[in-house]
Formats: sequence, structure tokens, C-alpha cells
Amino acid sequence: MNTYITNDDSSFENDVEVENEDLFPTENFKLTTTPNDFNISTIISFLDAGIFKIPNFQRNYVWDINKASRIIESLLIGLPIPQMFLYEKARNEFYVIDGQQRMMSIYFFIKGRFPKDTTRVLLKQKVGEKSFIEPSFLADDTYFSNFSLKLDSRSNPQRNKFHNLKYQTLDDMDKITLDLSTIRNMIIKPTIESEENSQAMFEIFNRLNSGGMNLNHQEIRMSLYNCDFIYAIQQLNLNQHWRNLLNKPTPDLRLKDVETILRFFGMLLAGNEAWKPNSKEEIKVEYSNSILAFLNNFSNAAKYLNSADITFLSDLWSRFMTECSQYSSADFNFSNEISSNKISITFFEATFYAVCHDAYINKNPDLIKIPNGFLATLKNDPTFKDSSTGKTSSKANVGQRLQRAYELYKISINTGTVLA
Repeated sequence: MNTYITNDDSSFENDVEVENEDLFPTENFKLTTTPNDFNISTIISFLDAGIFKIPNFQRNYVWDINKASRIIESLLIGLPIPQMFLYEKARNEFYVIDGQQRMMSIYFFIKGRFPKDTTRVLLKQKVGEKSFIEPSFLADDTYFSNFSLKLDSRSNPQRNKFHNLKYQTLDDMDKITLDLSTIRNMIIKPTIESEENSQAMFEIFNRLNSGGMNLNHQEIRMSLYNCDFIYAIQQLNLNQHWRNLLNKPTPDLRLKDVETILRFFGMLLAGNEAWKPNSKEEIKVEYSNSILAFLNNFSNAAKYLNSADITFLSDLWSRFMTECSQYSSADFNFSNEISSNKISITFFEATFYAVCHDAYINKNPDLIKIPNGFLATLKNDPTFKDSSTGKTSSKANVGQRLQRAYELYKISINTGTVLA
């Protein structure tokens, strides 16, 4: 039976503390919010130029053509539509915090193309690599069909005058009306650049998306800290041995599996001692007592990893996954039930840390090896078990868990034996 990584973490054992949503004190926020009205023509040109960026939430474009048509109709007849929120990351660089579905619906109509339902996930992956959608991709009938407004109503026998029209077939006045229609945009901008502002922005994203289907922490993190390493983790998530361990052939749309890999690397690099990416003295990542804050800090610092760093860490993951291929998910949990198909996050991350620590320090993936009997030894060790229950996210327990796993690993490697 397949397992699925959903909001209830069904592919993982319930061994991780749930943290409060309001993590960051509001007194630390140093932001300004100003209104700005952009017309549709400007919005489309900003998207094409990469000034407006659709953040890498991995939240698929989910509107159907009927809903998208209604937002276009509202603009054509002069009805106001909800405002959008943009985060000004740098000069001429704005990330869409709230309003992606509306903005993309307008974009698709102006371009005359609408994404097919069966390819939404792949569409998001392809668009996520670019700051805008290339014309050649829009023209691909594999992913898109022509966009004609769908506004006919069964309850109204009189057909809507815009029904079945395309942007190109609107009359001149309606086209001008649409092009010059304005949407209120709220621009959120930090007054100063600081680590605290990055943390504050995480909370801002969370609050702005508190209505409807909430964005989870990793979806927000993908937008706020989007960088080459974050993109690489998504590729690592496709590793076949990893997917086999999760008993799920395709990635989780809500990114629980991606977040878990991010956590593993965070613990490897900074879980047991402070980490400064590429000797950046002003940037230091160190675990305290919150996995949420730790992953935010680590994600923010990961932008300083260069291509060689990312390639090396990817090689570590690939080699570790090859070692894991001889095991099942039951080997990475505390239940001791062969039928169990859930992975313990704390157990797996400790194993990853112990097995990959020396390889990481010595920059040599060939050092990665899971000794016979090591997993059973770790699972039954009283010290390790004590630090893996109760307050699993406390700094003391995290440090003890990682250190004990490494000690047992070194004993096993150096002596060729395991402890009873």
C-alpha cells in the first residue's frame, strides 16, 4: 500500500514536536507597506521582463478556465478585484506574495493560452525555473490550449457577450478597457536589510496566506529563500531510492518531503555546531531550540553556497541514498514492526548526520557507508532513545542525538562490530 506525505505526515512517524505558528516577535518587524496601482498592460510587461516574479511556492496554478474567465470579465465591466501583495526584494525585483492565481489568469488570457489540467504539476516545475514564461513554452500544445472566455450560464439563457472571446478578438474599446484596468498592489519592503527581517518576512507570508488553504512553512520558504540550493533539493527529492523508502513514486505537492531533506542537510552542516557558509563572517547558522527558525536561517544562508558546494552535497545525498537502498522504511523507525512503512525523521536525520559527517568534513563521498547492524544498534541505544522522545527539538536533545549517533557509527566503523 502506498503512503502519502500529507499534512498529517503519513509517510513519517509522529516523532517531531509541533511548533507554534507565531514564531517571530512583531516588535522585530522593520517593514513598510505602500499602495501602488499598476494597470494590466504594465503588469504583463513586468512579468515578461522578470520584474514581477512568481515565487517558487510549488503551489500549482489551480483555477479552472471558468474561474479565470470571471476575473477577466470583472475587469472588462469595471468591477474591482482583490488587491495583490508584492514583496520588493531589490530594485526592479518583486515577488508575488498573494494574488498569484489572479495575476496568472490575466497573463494567460492576454497571451491567449491556458494551461491544461493534466500538466499543472509539470507546468509549475518548468515555470519555476524561469522568472517568466517563454513564448516557445506557451506555444506548446502539450501544456497549453487556446484561451477563450467561458462565461455562458445555464441559469441565464442569454449568452454573455464576452463568451468565447479571446483577447485578440475583443473589440478595440474592450481591449483598451482591459489594458488600462488597474489593480491595487500593496508593496511590502524592509526598511533595512537584516537577518531579523528575513525571519519577519516568513511570518508576513504566513499571515497574508492565513485565509483559505494556508501555505505551509516550506511553501513559504521556497518563495522567500529561493536559491540554487533550494532548487537542487527539489531535484534530490526525485532520487528513486528516496522515493522507494517513502513508498511514494511522486513528490508531495505540499513539499513535506522537500522540507525533510532540507532538515537533513541543515542538521549535517549546522545541527551540532555553528556553520558559516563559505567563511561569511556576518552569517552564522546555529541550532537553538526551534526547528522552524533553524530551517529559515539555514535556507537564508544557503544562498551563499556556490555551484561546487551544491554539486558536492548532491553527491553526498546520492551516495547515501545508494547505501539506503538495501533497507526499507521499517529500518528507519522506532516501531520495530516489519509492516511499518513510516520513517522516523529524527532517526533518519541522525543516521544521515552520522554516516555523512566524515565524508562532508573530508569532502569525500566515498567515505559514506552504513555498517551492518548500525541501524539496529542506534535504534536500541538508551542514550539515543532518550534524546529522541519528549522534547525532540530542544537544543540539548538534538545535540545529544546527533553526537550519540556519530559515536556509535565511529565505533562500528573502527571496530567492525556493533554494540549489543
